[in-house]
Amino acid sequence: MFRVIKVIMLSLLLTSVALADDDDDDDWDDDGEPPVVEYYQPVAPGYYREEIVYVPERVVEYVPAEPHYYEAPPRYSYDQRSSQGLLGGVVGTVLGYEMGSGSPLTTGIGGAAGAWLGNGRY
Repeated sequence: MFRVIKVIMLSLLLTSVALADDDDDDDWDDDGEPPVVEYYQPVAPGYYREEIVYVPERVVEYVPAEPHYYEAPPRYSYDQRSSQGLLGGVVGTVLGYEMGSGSPLTTGIGGAAGAWLGNGRY
């Protein structure tokens, strides 16, 4: 509750400063008269300065493209991921991190080598 009151008080303090107007009413005369607004002379009815010609927009006809069907990607029946590869990657990452003293390059190489060995590709 205290935070809400603090925000309200701060906003009231800053808005009064932001909305201050000190231009001393430069638009008014020295006698205190409001500024004179000069309007254009009214135009006689039916008279225009230039002739208005209606030109319709160009008609653009869009032709849809012929449908192009793509061949479905081949589906593989054997999923090459395995839990052994995941575990090998984790162990290889930890060993690469420890052996390389935290080097990101050796960590990545260790993870790739551990996943390769874990999947049985040796």
